[in-house]
Amino acid sequence: MNINWYPGHMTKARRMIEDSLKQVDMAVEILDARIPLSSRNPDIAPMLAKANRPGMIILNKSDLADPAENEKWLSQYKKSGIPAILFNARATGAKATAEFTAAVKTAYAEKAEKNAARGMVGRAIKIMVLGIPNVGKSTVINCLCGSKRAKAEDRPGVTRGKQWISAQGLDILDTPGILWPKIDDKSAAEKLAVTGAIRDEILDCEELAVSLLDILKNCGYMPLVVSRYKITEKLPESSLDLLSLIGKKRGFVVSGGHIDTERAASVLLDEFRGGKIGRITLDRSGDNDENQNITGA
Repeated sequence: MNINWYPGHMTKARRMIEDSLKQVDMAVEILDARIPLSSRNPDIAPMLAKANRPGMIILNKSDLADPAENEKWLSQYKKSGIPAILFNARATGAKATAEFTAAVKTAYAEKAEKNAARGMVGRAIKIMVLGIPNVGKSTVINCLCGSKRAKAEDRPGVTRGKQWISAQGLDILDTPGILWPKIDDKSAAEKLAVTGAIRDEILDCEELAVSLLDILKNCGYMPLVVSRYKITEKLPESSLDLLSLIGKKRGFVVSGGHIDTERAASVLLDEFRGGKIGRITLDRSGDNDENQNITGA
């Protein structure tokens, strides 16, 4: 399955982001905590470096990710000198917003000191929120505001233009989600697709579900699948056969005794994305090596 999605509006959005970086003090990159490597757009770090803007990372959807892997990723970012926090934009609360604001101020501290030395004090920090589609940028902003002020839906490509929103003493610029023109890493492309960063309409649902089962096997999450779908039989070696077994367990049997694997695939993907199978991280902290520098440089 060849997975790439770079519609025309993303080219326009990228130009807009590059121009708008001149108007902000720093950038906050939202990543999907389930795929911290795969959801990091390799084009963003060079844009920030060119604009000389500090940045920080928010690992959103941390409530859906493996808790042990969450901590390992935070540790790796800390070792690399990258400010990063875990975030669950679906759970509003004073603690989460306070942690976010404190992290922004810490990441901006060095530049704030320079501004203070020049007499620039008392103004709100202007931050740009960026990331790939469907990582929850607008939902994070709404969480900070305590109200639905940024348009947000659980599908990629909803935010098309930029919008300024003030919250927590910050001026926040929401931006459209952008991917990169060609996703050469097949594994990263599959992870982006199964988490919903790429439009389902351009993908083969059954192939994608089989890919997800392959990844879950490799990451050691089969016990969660077995538990969720009440599988008592010996697991088949083929992920396609496993998808059929899941369909059978859910009663998706059509005329002639055949299994509706397309329906089974849709359910599997929906339940994975909704966290119903369990808390899962597809990018393991051990996947990081010298060829995959988490600094993005």
